[in-house]
Amino acid sequence: MTVHEPSFVGAEEPWDNCCMDTERRYRLGSEVASLSRSNSSEKYETLENLNRSFRLASSIKCCLRVSKVVAIFAIVVLSSLFFSMYPDRDNPWRMLAVSPSDSFSMNVTDFRDNALLKLQVAGPFAGRAADSASQEFVLIQVEQAEEPGQRRRRTQQVTHNWTIPLHPERSDQKVSTRTFEMLSSDPIVITIQAFLQDNDVVPLSMTHQSLYVTKETQVAIAGIILAGVYVLIIFEIVHRTLAAMLGSLAALAALAIIGDRPSLVTVVEWIDYETLALLFGMVRFTKCIKTSFMENLKVAYQLSRGRVWPMIIILCLIAAILSAFLDNVTTMMLFTPVTIRLCEVLNLDPRHVLIAEVIFTNIGGAATAVGDPPNVIIVSNQGLRREGIDFASFTGYMFLGICLVLLTSFPFLRMLYWNKKLYNKESIEIVELKHEILVWRQTAQRINPASREETAVKCLLMQKVLNLENLLHKMMKTFQRQISQEDKNWEQNIQELQKKHRITDTVLLVKCASVLGVVIFMFFLNSFVPSIHLELGWIAILGALWLLVLADVQDFEIILHRVEWATLLFFAGLFVLMEALAQLQLIDYIGEQTALLIKAVPEDQRLAVAIILVMWVSALASSLIDNIPFTATMIPVLLNLSQDADVNLPVKPLIFALAMGACLGGNGTLIGASANVVCAGIAEQHGYGFSFVEFFKLGFPMMVMTCLVAMCYLLATHIGLGWNM
Repeated sequence: MTVHEPSFVGAEEPWDNCCMDTERRYRLGSEVASLSRSNSSEKYETLENLNRSFRLASSIKCCLRVSKVVAIFAIVVLSSLFFSMYPDRDNPWRMLAVSPSDSFSMNVTDFRDNALLKLQVAGPFAGRAADSASQEFVLIQVEQAEEPGQRRRRTQQVTHNWTIPLHPERSDQKVSTRTFEMLSSDPIVITIQAFLQDNDVVPLSMTHQSLYVTKETQVAIAGIILAGVYVLIIFEIVHRTLAAMLGSLAALAALAIIGDRPSLVTVVEWIDYETLALLFGMVRFTKCIKTSFMENLKVAYQLSRGRVWPMIIILCLIAAILSAFLDNVTTMMLFTPVTIRLCEVLNLDPRHVLIAEVIFTNIGGAATAVGDPPNVIIVSNQGLRREGIDFASFTGYMFLGICLVLLTSFPFLRMLYWNKKLYNKESIEIVELKHEILVWRQTAQRINPASREETAVKCLLMQKVLNLENLLHKMMKTFQRQISQEDKNWEQNIQELQKKHRITDTVLLVKCASVLGVVIFMFFLNSFVPSIHLELGWIAILGALWLLVLADVQDFEIILHRVEWATLLFFAGLFVLMEALAQLQLIDYIGEQTALLIKAVPEDQRLAVAIILVMWVSALASSLIDNIPFTATMIPVLLNLSQDADVNLPVKPLIFALAMGACLGGNGTLIGASANVVCAGIAEQHGYGFSFVEFFKLGFPMMVMTCLVAMCYLLATHIGLGWNM
């Protein structure tokens, strides 16, 4: 059994060049010496002399570690203090009703010297901009007049108009939010009037909030917090789960400072429990079905006849096809464990194969309307449906473009992996010796010596580890075996796969495969049959419950230990962080600046520039922040652009550019897509975790290349051929 230990030397660097392992061995010798110095000081005098040269470096590292902890703890304490100094926003919702003949008006007199007025209105609103000539809508006017004073001789008045379209059936209750810049602390007049085709009454509810900080300052604060989180993750200062939680706390503290602190109930509502339920439910199937899924992956190895790159291409192609019809997270939860097992038997480094698979999973998910969450948001938007963007037309256009992207992605992936050493150049003896060292070290670490006898036992165990590491050092220095890129013993490897991963419980496999088939079938029906009122999370949870009943599981603690709790907590913290950044106007600011840049372009070049700009802004933003809130924010921005008479742009090319950028941009960074985080979490549990930088070196170039191909496809079809005009 192959065991990967990150503290050991990897397959890409020789043993004698790894100073970190050398220092660790001498530090281990020093610990052995300190434990038994009272009994046999002369025995370990040599180790003490060797370790003396490393004491200064160890002291510096200890100081840096303490400084890091102190700095992060100071940030946590300050954020906690700021968060606790301000109360929750406790503004009750005011119920009202408006009609063409009856309007509503109120005065806000407690505005003080605040910078912004945040207004939230809930009602039967539609999901697109209003057309005053044909649509029913609600008009909200916010007025403020500043009286003459020392700085101003004449009265200055500011008026903001906010138009919200109404749903024709008055069924959907939606909350719309807008922030207005005010002049001073003078009273503000809010007027609401309905423009309807008949004399109906529209029920509404409204609340207002005064903020202390300007919009530009909020965006700057949000940018600093996001940059800090990325620094923590990129340089691996703390675990990415803790980094997301620290960023969430800092963002909540910033909201409290500007006067918009959310309540605990509101923060809990920000978490996307459907995604968490999907992860929690599908983990049961991946643990039970991996043996059966291994049989299918062995077919890919047989088709490649032991050649590495044909096998990787087949695996990536299967992952892309599955992710076009399944959720990307589900696809990677099925692929990751069995890919690791396959690579272990074939003596491959699983990290490179997993990164390639998750990249193509994100590419394949963009091909259909149900493959990626941004696509689901687009095809389910009522305003876009009225513009002619339905399931069939969206899937047809995206599928053709993604096929072109896939054709160019495979040779580019081969170029990126040209100098990568996919094989682990280690013999079976070295792998087994590493495993033995790992077992001895873990046994020694579990002993907390409370007596002289226990101290002696721990000393002996650690001396055993030291001796084995010296032996491993000698074996690695003399090991010169080279492995070619073509495995000539592929038939023997197939037999080894069948021996190590044969089906041991056929009854459980049949039960699991049956329930998984029903769950996947329900995933498909959920996208096409509107009468099924179950989200993906509910389907996964119910499927896991069915499997637990059929499998007659008695020990639930083992099942709970197999759940990737760190990944679930990371997603929860990330959801809170992204929603808090949205409350700090970061996403709205990106959308507004994109619209302003498009309007500044001459009309004859506006469509081409708009496609390029929306495409790359979406890709870069989706690689840094969650693409779900970004897509939901950009849709109304693009609809407003298309309906602006001064801009004169069709909406379909802009929406397709948004979909391409939001889906393909997930390959830019490790946290750019949910599938990336899930794959990294499962791989880390198996001992093959890859860092942010390792993923970035491969994922970001692939994102740039795929976005270039998608941009050419968009320009050729919309500008050259005139599609969707």
